[in-house]
Amino acid sequence: MSDDRISIDDFAKVELKTAKVLEVEKVEGADKLLRLQIKIGEENRQIVAGIAEHYSLEELVGKKIVVVANLKPAVIRGVESNGMLLAVSTNDSVVLVTPEDTDVPSGLKVS
Repeated sequence: MSDDRISIDDFAKVELKTAKVLEVEKVEGADKLLRLQIKIGEENRQIVAGIAEHYSLEELVGKKIVVVANLKPAVIRGVESNGMLLAVSTNDSVVLVTPEDTDVPSGLKVS
């Protein structure tokens, strides 16, 4: 096993929640980055994700995703990101982590 494993207490600090993608646009000057406006429960947020080569803007709008909701804000290519979406990546593709039931409301805790 790897020495960089975290404790259950560290993992418990991570808030994974469901979110709904409201709007998507490309980040100017960045081929891979998209700016997503998302809704987590009653809160609207903006996140930046490097998934532009794998998803069209149209297929993301309305999609339910899973995000790290309590990540400190970061500025990516001049755009503030307030969270991080979860995705599985291989050499060739990126697949978003999504709830199996698409009727799941946004803002639910993922455990």
